[in-house]
Amino acid sequence: MGVKVTVLVSEIFQSRALVLGGGVTGRSVEKVLLSLGAHVHIYDEKSRSESAVTLDAIEGGEWNFAVASPGWRLDHPLVVALQNRNVEVISEIDLAWLLHLERNPGQKWLAVTGTNGKTTTVELTAAIIDQSGRPAIACGNVGETVIEVVMSENAYDYLVLELSSFQLAWSRLPQFQAAAILNIADDHVDWHGGFEEYVGAKIHILDQTEIAILNADDGVVVQATQHFTGKKVFFSLDTPAPGELGLVEELLVDRAFVADPQEATMIAELLDVTPSAPHNVSNSLAAAGLALSIGVSHADIRTTIANFRPGRHRIEKVLESSGITWIDDSKATNPHAAAASLMSALSVVWIAGGLAKGASMSALISKTHKRIRAAIIIGQDRELIAKELMEQAPNIPVIRVDPEDDSGLTLMEKVVNAAKGIAISGDTVLLAPACASMDQFVSYDDRGNQFRDAVLKLVPHE
Repeated sequence: MGVKVTVLVSEIFQSRALVLGGGVTGRSVEKVLLSLGAHVHIYDEKSRSESAVTLDAIEGGEWNFAVASPGWRLDHPLVVALQNRNVEVISEIDLAWLLHLERNPGQKWLAVTGTNGKTTTVELTAAIIDQSGRPAIACGNVGETVIEVVMSENAYDYLVLELSSFQLAWSRLPQFQAAAILNIADDHVDWHGGFEEYVGAKIHILDQTEIAILNADDGVVVQATQHFTGKKVFFSLDTPAPGELGLVEELLVDRAFVADPQEATMIAELLDVTPSAPHNVSNSLAAAGLALSIGVSHADIRTTIANFRPGRHRIEKVLESSGITWIDDSKATNPHAAAASLMSALSVVWIAGGLAKGASMSALISKTHKRIRAAIIIGQDRELIAKELMEQAPNIPVIRVDPEDDSGLTLMEKVVNAAKGIAISGDTVLLAPACASMDQFVSYDDRGNQFRDAVLKLVPHE
């Protein structure tokens, strides 16, 4: 998709701009464009506001350009119709890049994508860079939108962008100092049309970076990045070869950004990583790779890793009582993330279900069923999980919990009561849904908060 740079940068004042989508991204774009003197209208299929326009008004109007929110498909009929009228349709990320070139061209961008672990990795990377004395912020699919950060009064030296497959499918302009691909597994295949298209959106980030920080433990990442001719730095949970990052006994070590790659320099101790679950160690290696690529010292990286704690709802212990551990991993919104959670415990009462987004549950159950002692399933696509459990592990008890009854309890309170009735000492009651939350909750955050509240209300504390 082409972008009329001169129109977007030098002619925004008094331009007529159309914003597709009235959510967080759309409102941020509207705010910025209005501040620059543009006449802005929003089209949102789900809601209406004072600035909203109808389809008839769009079809009859003259637009200088349009900015699409990331949830809009590239082949959406309205997007195609606008492009057929020679109206440029670009992303918030591309617009932010153009504005950054005008406002703060010396600012550098780093990026992180992957199916899971993006938020933790970008937040850790930004914290490491900040620790080194260079102002940095995590943004994009976490925290503030990129366009808000670019237009803020804070002149950050580095932006660390969390980029979803939606954002990458739309964006073409940004050039990153380095970009990390953490992992690639089934997710959002309903939006992309298939797994290959989803992989393609993720791997597209390599077209826009000088250095690629890649997970050597992920076969899809390794295979899909073979064509990249820039600098590759692999990280893994194994002993690193020269040019890689990895583990040597209880140490995270660097053999990629050192003077002599035959030697290894310590990044951190394994005990510095909290929680020290395998996927979180992997995220720490990726963040270290990004930071090392711009010259941050090993000492600053270790200090930050030791002090860093991931955000809420990521393998977060809620309570330990009567030998039973209650864990909130509501952020595990796809099978790949849920598998990482399930494999971090030995005997699990698993709470799962929601919106599967087109993902298969087969590989998840195949990998983890020996860790699952019982399953409590909820939500629209719960039968996908039930089917795989029945086929692969029919001895695992499956409890279905529905929201509708006259008990006066919330859905999560009923879930917690069901878990109380089956959990025994040594079990981990784990909320790792493998699905999105929007069928029954506002967000994964809301789902996790409701679980936590129910546990603290209904489970006796020791």
